[in-house]
Amino acid sequence: MTKRTGGRILVDNLVAQGCDRLFQVPGESFLAVLDALVDVPEIDVVTCRQEGGAAFMACADAAMTQRPGVCFVTRGPGATNASIGVHVAMQDSQPMLLFIGDVDRGMRDREGFQEVDFPAMFAPLAKWATRIEDAARIPEYVARAWNTAISGRPGPVVIALPEDMLCDVVEAVDRPRIERVWQAANPDDADAALDLLRAAERPVAIVGGAGWDKATTGAFDCFARNWGIPVAGAFRRQDAIPNASKAWAGNLGYGPNPKLVARIKAADVVLVLGARLGEATTDGYTLITPDHPGQKLIHVHPDPAELNRVYRADVAVCSDTFSFADALVRADYPPTPHAGGTEAHAEWREWSTPKPREGVTLDLGLCVAAMREALPADTIICNGAGNFAGWWHRYWHYGVQPSQLAPTCGAMGYGVPAAVAAALRAPDRMVVALAGDGDFLMNGQELATAVQHGADMLVLVIDNGGYGTIRMHQEREFPGRVSATRLANPDFAALARAYGCWSETVERTEDFAPALARAQEQSGVRLLHLRTNIEVINPATTISAIRAR
Repeated sequence: MTKRTGGRILVDNLVAQGCDRLFQVPGESFLAVLDALVDVPEIDVVTCRQEGGAAFMACADAAMTQRPGVCFVTRGPGATNASIGVHVAMQDSQPMLLFIGDVDRGMRDREGFQEVDFPAMFAPLAKWATRIEDAARIPEYVARAWNTAISGRPGPVVIALPEDMLCDVVEAVDRPRIERVWQAANPDDADAALDLLRAAERPVAIVGGAGWDKATTGAFDCFARNWGIPVAGAFRRQDAIPNASKAWAGNLGYGPNPKLVARIKAADVVLVLGARLGEATTDGYTLITPDHPGQKLIHVHPDPAELNRVYRADVAVCSDTFSFADALVRADYPPTPHAGGTEAHAEWREWSTPKPREGVTLDLGLCVAAMREALPADTIICNGAGNFAGWWHRYWHYGVQPSQLAPTCGAMGYGVPAAVAAALRAPDRMVVALAGDGDFLMNGQELATAVQHGADMLVLVIDNGGYGTIRMHQEREFPGRVSATRLANPDFAALARAYGCWSETVERTEDFAPALARAQEQSGVRLLHLRTNIEVINPATTISAIRAR
């Protein structure tokens, strides 16, 4: 058995588990890993500009592949910067491995340079947080971390790597690749769910979340269309089934269709597949209440800890999403067709068709309509947090899964890094990053990463000169008393050109489609700077209307 450094053992075992790309900001605490990567071309190393951006990229890469996204950062400041990505991966139920270079084992507990107790720090944020003390056990730890990240409800694992441990030269036995252990649906559970759905008069489904993939999409779409059940996407899970499906009823979260809200409140049976029924999806646990009197709840989730945790379930099913969706399709159980699916889809089509707004110089709804006309149906839309995203949540028609990369925890700065990861993972697809002005400046530096690594992507910066969402809440709670939400912004088009991107500024609705066409003629990173009015805060209302309430 050949002896290797801890760094090389770690890299070899990442390859063994199927890792083909990692995102990192280099640090002296894991130089042995960087050295080992020189001799391992199987892993593409993406060098990022800030650890938060690197962690977001790993999270987005996981959403694209259903495999753990891998990120390396250094101790102290690097790890604390990357913690936002761990939080997103946990709330998004995305598998992720964050490796942190740590202080030497002999230096610990002296508050050495950049020292943090990482297992203690990340324990509340991750599925598992640990430290590797013995280089010979690296294969064991990597295999366990990979398995933990992909099993049950997927999520992040954090591993601290003492610098001196990575330099130890030892013998180690590599572990073979870990595959996800699927929890197959029990046929009795599928029958119980179908019994309730057959007896229902007003069933609805809420879908998307843990472990959702293309196979699940196909199976559940088939089932929902056969039964005529309206399908709503959980918050920022709008690509769970193709929006062109006759069963698609629209999205939940912030600013949903009032007709969809009324339909769910009036439902007698609610089938929830993959979703946790979190605060955003349920409008603060009011759209469906935890005890849901008058409604029957079928809750299907791959993690038993999620079932009956907040919501009382009439039928609780621990199963991966595809297995249950497939069981519904294959059940020897004739469909009981409902009219609700077709009706809800028609309501969604009306809701998702933008109408011109009087007196608006740059109408984002019409811009989304122009994008729908010009861009491929399988375009991947990536966004961070802010009211700007509401136009795309309402008016964009999402296609194949995955085509929506957006943080369910509402983290700002996600869109650009996510688009970099998506563009590198799917170079044959159109990738669009959406960012508000405040949102963009949290991770806009990753344009440099995109250019350096040859990403092909379009960035739209929606600039209204303020932290719009906070301004909206401010006007509701303290009308007319604007404080700390105005922004003095750079010329985003000029900034993009400084990074080596093609760019233009758009200020009028009629100029958007031609600018988009010119952007499509370019390759590499293209940026359109959209100057908008903060008064038109989202698709449904204005600042003046909020202030007047």
